[in-house]
This record gives sequence, structure tokens and C-alpha cells, in this order.
Amino acid sequence: MTDAEIEAFSADGVVCLRGAFDADWVEVLRRGLDRALSGPSERRRIWDADEHGGTTTYDSQCWLHVPEYRDFVERSPMAEIAGRLLGATAVNFFFDAVFVRTAGVRFRTPFHQDEPYWSVEGFDTCSAWMPVVPVARESTLEFVRGSHRWNQRYRQQNFGALTDDDRDQVVYDVDDDRVPFPDVEGDRDAYEILGWAMEPGDVAVFNARMIHGGSGNLAPDRDLRVFNTQWLGDDVRVAFRPEGMDPDHTGAMVAAGLAHGDRVGGDLYPELWRRDAAGA
Repeated sequence: MTDAEIEAFSADGVVCLRGAFDADWVEVLRRGLDRALSGPSERRRIWDADEHGGTTTYDSQCWLHVPEYRDFVERSPMAEIAGRLLGATAVNFFFDAVFVRTAGVRFRTPFHQDEPYWSVEGFDTCSAWMPVVPVARESTLEFVRGSHRWNQRYRQQNFGALTDDDRDQVVYDVDDDRVPFPDVEGDRDAYEILGWAMEPGDVAVFNARMIHGGSGNLAPDRDLRVFNTQWLGDDVRVAFRPEGMDPDHTGAMVAAGLAHGDRVGGDLYPELWRRDAAGA
């Protein structure tokens, strides 16, 4: 990474790092994805199924039973990339997520933020969106530039309405201090929207408070397979949210002895990178 890329991440909230991972790491994730899709998963959800049999599938927290995912999480450069972009003293892994769209699917992920759904709270967070197939610009993830620094709390999309699963419900109280989510898609000209065509080995890293959405509009002969990892920096603490969480880590955190307000850690959320004593 260059200083300019680190500065862009801080100012814009997102940076696309070209060729950050070599072909070997891409192949590791492809094998892991094939393995994960071949067996059942408690967290797997079908977000959308169209009249032609096309599907949009989401899965998460699979690194604990997919060895290729664990290998990537623990041994790839991703933890250091996250740490240096965040300017962190140390970085903990949070969870993985996989998004698979079959060829030609047009389902669009609504614009949203990530961190308000999580069982943690803090600004020093990032998501790393890494496709293992080529992605055209019209099919990629899109970001509202600088939105990670907007000093506003929003009522987010309830993704439980997509899965129709009680475990995914995030329902806000209309009397709280949050405001309705901005209609980015309905007024695109009012926002500076960033997005890139990407190749396997590229990664888009973005602050988890960044407004983002998309990944739809696939060509009839193009599918989409993305491996996503979430990373936590210095100011992040456990936060159990009354409106719900997705994915909800409450049970796992409590079982691991973590309480609201604690610093994350332990085997489920391992520290995988730490800046050396000289600050390098």
C-alpha cells in the first residue's frame, strides 16, 4: 500500500487495492467457497430467488469449519492491510461473509452501513470485499464517498425481511433518535458514488460505517462470487443492540465470557496483527 491509498481510505472511506492477493490466495478462496457451498450451513440464507431460478445467497462465520477460509484469515496479508489502513495498534478478526449470485441475477443489495448491524461498536472497523471472479463496473459494490464520517445515525434496512427468518430481524424503534435512511438509489445524482470493475486478487476495503450497496445487474453469462472479511481496530467494543443484530454474535460472545463494553478477543475474535514497538 502507498501513503496515498491509506489517505484515500481515511478521507473517502474506501480504497480499491489492485492485485493485493496473488493467484495462490485466490485459488485458496475458490476451493473454500466450493467446499462451503457443497455442505449445509446454519447461517446460509437465500436473500432472493427470481422467476428464472437465479439466486442470491449469503453465508457467514464459516471460517471455523472451512479450512481454506481459516488459512486465508490467519495467514494472508489481509490482517496487516486492515491494520495499516485503520492506523491501528492491533487488529482482531471479526467474521467472514460470502455472497454468491448465479449468472444473470439482477437483485440489488439495498444501500446500508455494516457496523450498525454488528454486535460491536466503533469507528475503527473495516470490511474487505474480495471477488474471486471478474466483476464489471455495473455489477460491482458501490460506495457513497465520505459517508463514513457523516455524523448521523440511520434506521437501516431490515435484511430479515429478505430472508423471512426471525434470526435476522433488525427492527428500529421509530421514536429513537435515528432518522430514515437516505434514498441513495432514488437520487443518485445527489451523491458521489464510487465503484470499480475488479479482477480476482483485487480487494475493496471500506470503513464499516460507509454507505454502500449494489452487486446486482449481472450479465446473462456472468455470476458473482465474493469473499468478505471484517476487521476490528483499537476503539471497537462489544455492543448488544436492542434493535437486533445481523449476524448476531450475542450467544457466542456471552459463552466466551464477553460482556457489553468489553474489548473483543479470544479464539473467536483473534488478534492477527500488531504494529511493532517502533510503530512500523
